[in-house]
Amino acid sequence: MFFYLIRRIAYAIPIALAVGFVCFMLVQIAPGDPINAIVPPDAPGDVVEQVRRDYGLDKPLPVQFGLWLLKVVQGDLGRSLASGRPVWSDLSSAIGNTLMLAASASLLGFILGCVLGGLAGTFRGSWLDRAAVTLAVGGVSVPHYWLGMVMVVIFSVQLNWLPAMGAGPGGSSDWAWNWEHIKHLILPTVTLCVIPMGIITRTVRGIIAEIMNQEFVTALRGKGLTRRGVFLHVVKNAAPTALAVMGLQLGYLMGGSILVETVFSWPGTGLLLNNAIFQRDLPVLQGTILVLAMFFVALNLLVDLMQTALDPRIKRG
Repeated sequence: MFFYLIRRIAYAIPIALAVGFVCFMLVQIAPGDPINAIVPPDAPGDVVEQVRRDYGLDKPLPVQFGLWLLKVVQGDLGRSLASGRPVWSDLSSAIGNTLMLAASASLLGFILGCVLGGLAGTFRGSWLDRAAVTLAVGGVSVPHYWLGMVMVVIFSVQLNWLPAMGAGPGGSSDWAWNWEHIKHLILPTVTLCVIPMGIITRTVRGIIAEIMNQEFVTALRGKGLTRRGVFLHVVKNAAPTALAVMGLQLGYLMGGSILVETVFSWPGTGLLLNNAIFQRDLPVLQGTILVLAMFFVALNLLVDLMQTALDPRIKRG
């Protein structure tokens, strides 16, 4: 296990370099001039060139990438072109908010998906199976942003049960563990959980249906084991795959919640990326994309280790 961990960390280094290069180049080739976010349109040419030199944008792209990568290795993601603040100061609070939203949505989707998938796989061909499959297909088919807007109209505008914007009262971005703040988390969490719920439901249903047809399940039944005992053995065999799917969904939600966070004005990385795109804020874009990609790599490693702990038959070498 130790050597596997060292090898995976070593694999992460070239992945980090490749991800850094890709996100740097994709942002650079996007249309628009980032200097427009700093200087007014009627600024003199010499002022524009001076600002370009101050931010290092006058250098060739390979030199810009090398300087940016050197700063990233030292923990410096640069300064925002729009606000002038260090990127990490804005990114640290945004990551915490997004992680909280993604974790709550993944957990809710995992619980609902395992329950629906377990029922569908155990009672194949029944009305429970058909209902679970219908919910799963609907969950992966409904657009996030559309569902979010519908929920805002129903639960915020018409019923006035739940707030629609921000992470706290009055649209605040500060978080506290009390009911007034938790209410702001409910709608975006439910909106984000539908896709992982659908994916996990289909995955768990297929796994349980396959395991139920294996010979060891027939042997357990032949020994007189109760339905509950057989189901526990089936769940134990299905857990590693379900856990891997949940880990991937958490990673996807960390990087793919930009539309939902924009709909609910949730102060996370999605809203930060959305603002940076419109402001052409290159340091914020590059830093946020890189941090999210590294989080995904670390999450995959964690899921692999947890799979090995749950199922000793998985040999990592």
